[in-house]
Amino acid sequence: MDDRGGDPGPTERRASPRVLVLCEVTLRRDGGNNYRVNAYNLSATGCKVEMVERLRLGEGVWIKFEGIEPQHATVFWVEPPAAGLQFDRPMHPAVFDSLIRRLSCGPPG
Repeated sequence: MDDRGGDPGPTERRASPRVLVLCEVTLRRDGGNNYRVNAYNLSATGCKVEMVERLRLGEGVWIKFEGIEPQHATVFWVEPPAAGLQFDRPMHPAVFDSLIRRLSCGPPG
């Protein structure tokens, strides 16, 4: 199984714990149009998203989760049809916990 879609591999290090989710978010490239995508593996420092348009490594994007301000992020990895985003500023733990509680999403299934 791909480490980015499943459990972290033995050599993978994460800046913060992730929550396996499947929820719809709004994504916008810097200077681009909004579109809806699914987000997965949410943590306070980033997430995995499916791509509607191919994203480029190092590209800036805005991601909007229900109930919180848009987060600017950098494309950290690209492995079609998905990409990993690293938030420019990690979410405050209370904001992250509140977001997880409010999201009406669950594990992929």
